[in-house]
Amino acid sequence: MAVFGLLAAAMGVVGLVAPDIMLTAMGFEPIPGASRAEGDHTLVFLTASSMAALNMGVYYVLAALADWKPFFRWTVPFRLLTCAVFTLAVISGRAPAGFLGVGVWEGLGALATGAALRYENRAGKVAEA
Repeated sequence: MAVFGLLAAAMGVVGLVAPDIMLTAMGFEPIPGASRAEGDHTLVFLTASSMAALNMGVYYVLAALADWKPFFRWTVPFRLLTCAVFTLAVISGRAPAGFLGVGVWEGLGALATGAALRYENRAGKVAEA
């Protein structure tokens, strides 16, 4: 949880401070500000999503520090949903292939979190016996 939180927060900061780097990482070609078309809201969207990533990253770190298990459990289905949405966006041609990395990251993170929770739950039951 803490590692995911730190990575999400870091990516949020990168998107806020150096949006062209984030666009390149996601598979988009950055366009210089002067060349942007009237009404192009790419940077506005990137700012909003980067701020959301920064906030979520902080939430994950705080949840990890508090060892807040209910939060961990809630993340599993929602990260699987995020995996499905980003993967389908790439498959349908709605997003560039770079977004597949987001889907894979979310899916693997959900599976790792679910497995860790299951392991801790079983270890706790064995210790109680």
